[in-house]
Amino acid sequence: MSRIKQSFCLSCFYKEGVSVPQLLKDARKIGYAAVEIWGREDEPVGFEDLVDMAADAGLVIASMAGHGTLRSGLNNPDNHSRIADELAVSIDLAVKYKIPGLICFSGNREGRGDEEGIEACARGLARVIKLAESAGVNLNLELLNSKRDHPDYHCDHTAWGVKVCKAINSPRAKLLYDIYHMQIMEGDIITTVRENIQYIGHFHTAGNPGRGPLDDTQELYYPAICRAIADAGYQYYMGQEFEGPGDAAKLLADAHKVCSV
Repeated sequence: MSRIKQSFCLSCFYKEGVSVPQLLKDARKIGYAAVEIWGREDEPVGFEDLVDMAADAGLVIASMAGHGTLRSGLNNPDNHSRIADELAVSIDLAVKYKIPGLICFSGNREGRGDEEGIEACARGLARVIKLAESAGVNLNLELLNSKRDHPDYHCDHTAWGVKVCKAINSPRAKLLYDIYHMQIMEGDIITTVRENIQYIGHFHTAGNPGRGPLDDTQELYYPAICRAIADAGYQYYMGQEFEGPGDAAKLLADAHKVCSV
């Protein structure tokens, strides 16, 4: 029995010809508690259908994007009205389907300074934070690497994201801490997690290099990372967000075993 509730990103493990209901049932049998999606469009099945399929399999929805878009996000004040409207709709859906966290995006820098971006992100999220608090839904600002996968993305260091959370000063303003991305940008994963666990509302995993499975070809040792997360009292989900060749159920089973502490 793992001390960390594990979920998985559907798009990473869905393969051509795979039955989504069967994949969800396989995941539940392995020990997963939830499935998650990046957005409500461009998934293997429609959102409402996935909700029903997940419920049939005994899974919940752990996370989904609360607004668009990754590159043009909260650090641009021109986006604030649009994002506030989108987050209001997403919060309503999160309440309806008991989804604990919504993914939010800083957007790309596009010449903006760090303090300017922090202040803009905080103001943008402040528009809906009371709604999120009333709903009991976390707004998880995603940390991504700007070195390799998402050039120019603004929220690319833990300290930057924590400053946004502190500026909002709400228990519902959190970070989506992606272990793969932060290994690329700053390393020092375990100490960083321990020092900032109160600001983390969701985790994503993947091996580095290559964003592949959590095996012995990569530099991250997930058993120790997961023990540190569990020991810190983390209560939310850890989502498997990697891709690899072969059977999806086996990939999920291997990753679940690695992260079960």
